[in-house]
Amino acid sequence: MNYDISQRRTVRRYADKEVSDELLNRLMQQAARTQTMGNLQLYSVVVTRSEEMKRQLAPAHFNQPMVMEAPVVLTICADFRRTTRWCEERQADPGYDNFLSFINAATDALLFTQTLSVLMEAEGLGLCFLGTTVYMPQTIIDVLKLPRLVMPVATLTVGWPAEQPPLTDRLDAEAFVHQEQYQDYEAAHIDAFYANKEALEENKEFVRQNGKQTLAQVFTDCRYTRRDNVALSASLIQALKNQGFMD
Repeated sequence: MNYDISQRRTVRRYADKEVSDELLNRLMQQAARTQTMGNLQLYSVVVTRSEEMKRQLAPAHFNQPMVMEAPVVLTICADFRRTTRWCEERQADPGYDNFLSFINAATDALLFTQTLSVLMEAEGLGLCFLGTTVYMPQTIIDVLKLPRLVMPVATLTVGWPAEQPPLTDRLDAEAFVHQEQYQDYEAAHIDAFYANKEALEENKEFVRQNGKQTLAQVFTDCRYTRRDNVALSASLIQALKNQGFMD
């Protein structure tokens, strides 16, 4: 695999070129070698290609254009349904209708998602990870007809790249690696770790466009507000209840 992850980019524009079932299935089969709790593979993937199904999914992702424009949309789900049915068919008593089981299945699903992403990018495919999957999960559940104990946790739009966007900034490892024990952050640490991010001209423009004083204020006041976080948390918890993972 000749792949340099330091050069990876999020791709939102795709060429008018098919992503074959053969290629996609091969990569998903390879990704199944990723880590998994108890060797249970607590995930499922719903592959969406049709314009109609993408149209129905788009509102759950705030109608971001790449949902409709990508040749393939993959919805990766935390899935304890399959394991539960296996237990039921084999005279075993499953106890996976609880929050811990969701966390285990979500971890499995996200590990699979990351492995699959690396494999796809190594093949030259471009993709975008949609964090919106957990914002309005009930819409996705309804559209994809997800049964009890199946919960969407990640979405990838996938295709052959029609752009090469610039690299986005990342914090240095020094900012998030702790030796032996967690070392809390003093003001001087924050200043040092975020200096490069805050000095980028595009981020300064981001602050100006939003009429804020600092980049942090853009995130707290505009992008990920307390009000939205509380409301979306409530919808997420309700969806987990509906799918049988919480009382």
